[in-house]
Amino acid sequence: MKNWLKILAVALLFYVHIGGLLMDVPRLNILNETIRALYFHVPMWFGMVALFLVSVVYSVLYLLNPAVATDRKAVEFANVGLVFGILGMLTGMLWANYAWGSFWHGDPKQNGAAIALLVYLAYFILRGSVENEEQKARLSAVYNIFAFAAMIPLIFIIPRLTSSLHPGSGGNPGFNMYDLDNRMRMVFYPAVIGWILVGVWVTSLRVRMRAIEDKIHDLEDEKTH
Repeated sequence: MKNWLKILAVALLFYVHIGGLLMDVPRLNILNETIRALYFHVPMWFGMVALFLVSVVYSVLYLLNPAVATDRKAVEFANVGLVFGILGMLTGMLWANYAWGSFWHGDPKQNGAAIALLVYLAYFILRGSVENEEQKARLSAVYNIFAFAAMIPLIFIIPRLTSSLHPGSGGNPGFNMYDLDNRMRMVFYPAVIGWILVGVWVTSLRVRMRAIEDKIHDLEDEKTH
């Protein structure tokens, strides 16, 4: 990852944390000051989807032209995407506790997000259950495509078709339709970009670490043989 992108990521998130905590926000019934969680909760989900999308692209590329480096990138983007998903879930639960009265309401979007994360957890269980590296990469690449295809309706489609407390679901208008004014947009959009850049940055570090570990492992195998 380019150095200027790293600097941009740090600068954006520094601005988001300062602006998110200090800048004025709309005073809405029930939400009040808790609406500031929007700057952290929602961008985490944007980051998760972006990272999972890149991961599934690398899985498709692997199936078209198998290569260890491609599989490695698919795995690490999925790894960091899952972390973002868990952080999105935790920040959402914290927000729900103050806005709705409890951490978990069984809301369709909460349930869908939890199922989607479990589907991706199964991806890593699958990888850990297969010993042959080539077979592991091929099977997990196919499963990764299935996982991404399952995540989209679970998070973005089904909750919109049912009654939900979340904005933009079940006839409940989304934030941008009534209260995500220009003050919030000035922080929200940089937050989305900043968190995605941090996700890519962390992933690039993990890919490099995995590459080094694989080289060390290969050298040790050569010595033993």
